[in-house]
Amino acid sequence: MRRSLMSLVWPIISGILLAIVLLNAFPQLLGERTTDDAATPVPDTSAVRAIAERTDTAERAPEVIEAAPLDRSQGPASYASAVNKAAPAVVNIYSSRMVERSEHPLMSDPFFQQFFGKDMPQRQRMLSSLGSGVIVSTEGYVLTNNHVINDADEIQVALRDGRETLAKVVGTDPESDLAVLKIPSDDLPVIQLSDSEQVAIGDVSLAIGNPFGVGQTVTMGIISATGRNHLGLNAYEDFIQTDAAINPGNSGGALVNAEGALVGINTAIFSRSGGSQGIGFAIPANLAHQVLDQIVAHGRVIRGWLGIDVQAMTPDLASSFGLKTLTGVVIASVVPDGPGDKADLQPGDVLMSIDGEPIVDAREAMADIAEISPGTQLPITIVRDGEKREITLTAGERPEASEVQ
Repeated sequence: MRRSLMSLVWPIISGILLAIVLLNAFPQLLGERTTDDAATPVPDTSAVRAIAERTDTAERAPEVIEAAPLDRSQGPASYASAVNKAAPAVVNIYSSRMVERSEHPLMSDPFFQQFFGKDMPQRQRMLSSLGSGVIVSTEGYVLTNNHVINDADEIQVALRDGRETLAKVVGTDPESDLAVLKIPSDDLPVIQLSDSEQVAIGDVSLAIGNPFGVGQTVTMGIISATGRNHLGLNAYEDFIQTDAAINPGNSGGALVNAEGALVGINTAIFSRSGGSQGIGFAIPANLAHQVLDQIVAHGRVIRGWLGIDVQAMTPDLASSFGLKTLTGVVIASVVPDGPGDKADLQPGDVLMSIDGEPIVDAREAMADIAEISPGTQLPITIVRDGEKREITLTAGERPEASEVQ
């Protein structure tokens, strides 16, 4: 019996010893992980399955179109070619005028004036100002702002190549703040004019001029807006707005596009400090071209005129006139013997349309009237005492600004 048990024990002991040896050599046989396996845990897919189950029953995420990476290699690395094309045609303008003033500040007091009358001692003083201009033709015509050369006794033009010459005034248009000068036409650089109607918000713009008299300077920005009006700067406003830095001395200079073509004539800035704050305005090249052509041809700008002053329609005014819309403008006054007076227009009439075109904005209406040739027969629609009336009016020629006032 003992012998039979011993024959069974040794195989069992041998099997246990063999199992211990195998488990030490191959621990994965017990389901344990090695050190390397523990460093890269297997993700738990239960959460993913749960999300998948929820999205099956709820609204799926919207499909979006992802833009391709921005390719900046298409943009110019430099605008030097545009500047080299336009800058030679941008000139510095120095204007001066003589003014007379009293020898002593007290002489401006009426109390002291009564002792001297008209024989008060006077002295002359030279006032000078600076600005910019743009050569726009081989004949030597230069566009600039009217306020740059207004009342000047002498105007000196300095070209980029160092040449200096005196300029004469061909004509001015205070209502658009433009002026045309002429300089000797001897191998002059000329700028190219763009179609300013094609200007788009976001286009690169370069302002070239003579800020603060430091010399020709180029600043860069974009076109911030077009068609700006109601600024109270000019009678006729259709400004291009840019954030290219424009400072005193830039007036009359060029606003050009990325190809060096003239987009507008820099005119004004909106600023609380007197320096550039990123809001500058330029007269569109198309308007400047029209003014140039008329001044060269006629010495002045010829505009259509109805001989009336108008004010914008407001909800209160519309209600008082019994109108259900804000279309139209209210005639505030009628110039005696003007076209409107001859057509029997009266203050308080509501001008609804001109030549079949409804009127929405007073300034836009004035600009449209200005483009009408004097002598044109215009059918107009007015509302008087709550009744619509059709009247035919003959457009006249707008008088000079001083005469209008």
